[in-house]
Amino acid sequence: MAPHNDIILFHYSFSPFAQRITWYLALRGIDYAQCLQPPVLPREDFNALGVKYRRIPVMSIGRDVYCDTRLILKKLEEQYPKDALGASKPNEKAIEKLLEKWCIDGGVFARAAQLIPPEIPLLNDPKFVKDREEYTGRSWAKSNITKMRPEALAHMREMFDFLETGLLADGRDWILKTQSPSLADIEAIWPFHWLSDLKGALPPSIISAKQHPKVFSWISRFKEAVSKAKSSAAKPTTLKGPEALKYIVQADFVDKNNHVDENDPLGLKKDQDVEIWPIDTGFKHQDRGRLVALTANEVVIASQTKVGGKEIRIHCPRINFRIQAVSAAGAKL
Repeated sequence: MAPHNDIILFHYSFSPFAQRITWYLALRGIDYAQCLQPPVLPREDFNALGVKYRRIPVMSIGRDVYCDTRLILKKLEEQYPKDALGASKPNEKAIEKLLEKWCIDGGVFARAAQLIPPEIPLLNDPKFVKDREEYTGRSWAKSNITKMRPEALAHMREMFDFLETGLLADGRDWILKTQSPSLADIEAIWPFHWLSDLKGALPPSIISAKQHPKVFSWISRFKEAVSKAKSSAAKPTTLKGPEALKYIVQADFVDKNNHVDENDPLGLKKDQDVEIWPIDTGFKHQDRGRLVALTANEVVIASQTKVGGKEIRIHCPRINFRIQAVSAAGAKL
């Protein structure tokens, strides 16, 4: 059975970043297939696909492979514009974008991650700890996690307060006063939703429905909306790695972006060999290929699958990604 809409989502179920995408797909009622991944490296399905990028999730539509949830959400909005969840008014689009940046780049998720309870079983797994240390570039020793918790908790309390006394203070159901959850709600809710479900992360004497009733009511409404959407939507088809790879290499390219901005500050040229990689987390894994497109918001390279040698196109956002030319001898310029 072919993937619905040619969409395949590579993820694992408890990734808070992956939830951003599965929620969106459920709320939109967009059918898709999934290829479940291990929570730690190696990810052999990525290797077969020829993708070095290590973060979860990754989404393919046809032979176009999209990295980073910010770009994935943008592409889903563009590819399926009818009844999109994104704002249409400029001021609401600005709020949506600011919430995205606040949670991802502004420290909300970074502080939320520091509230992972040191007693969770995964922290007893040396393989998991080593993997997350390689991913983040910091220690995941239980002693360090315990040491960071008070400061992280103080920061997260301020962030819960911001929502309680700011965006949600007037009793609205949804961030932009919509009739149902919008993209702005997805951009804002995911770290708070994740923490509320993470047993032992939030001391009830500091952060709970008692201190932040509007925030926790918002989270409950969102959970109910997503649950209702999932109950009426088709369940995603689950593919094994070889099946997913087969569908991808036999599909067509769906993304028409092939413009390289001649005025881009990096001065790169179309068809030039480049490497791209994230610079915040997962920064030890670089993808190399021929430059297909370069705009203010996106970079696209052509690469090849390791199995079958078929061309794919890897798409990444510009924010917090580095793009660097590679010489004919393979050295970075």
